[in-house]
Amino acid sequence: MYNRGDDMQLNTKTFLAVCMTCLMVMALSGCGDKKTSTPESAEITDPEALGPMESLETDISESEGIMEGRTSGPMLPVYFDFDSSTIATDQIGRLEGNADFIKSNKDITIRIEGNCDSRGTSEYNLALGERRALSAKNYLINLGVEPVRLSTISWGEEKLLLFGHDELSWAQNRRDDFVIMKK
Repeated sequence: MYNRGDDMQLNTKTFLAVCMTCLMVMALSGCGDKKTSTPESAEITDPEALGPMESLETDISESEGIMEGRTSGPMLPVYFDFDSSTIATDQIGRLEGNADFIKSNKDITIRIEGNCDSRGTSEYNLALGERRALSAKNYLINLGVEPVRLSTISWGEEKLLLFGHDELSWAQNRRDDFVIMKK
């Protein structure tokens, strides 16, 4: 026996399927490559207009006094993984270089400043920053730096370098800075 309700239900399903297909086609049609043309006046015809090529490499011996982050040059900051105060393998060379610099400059003391990204509570980030600073201090002591020449402080999330809410910004803010303090 013929049931008119089944026919209406089939028509409704068909209508919805057609509508969804149309919406998908319209949404995907806006995703094609768009070609942009550069006005002729913006083309650089004189190669010297760009200035001299500069190397992206940094020679530590030439960078004395230059800072990466808030770290006093030629020392380098040490970066941490999310929610960690463990010195990562790829950061050991930085700590070894910092230790060599500190040991060869007997007239300075160093403040190790622990920093965090903006995720987490202020209290948690202050504690994590302190654990990070102490981790670096202990590592330097094990490399032969005199403990009396090292102090620590935690800034938590108070001294951000980058204010974005993305992995690059967060990674730059998860660090220890090494600041020269005069005796």
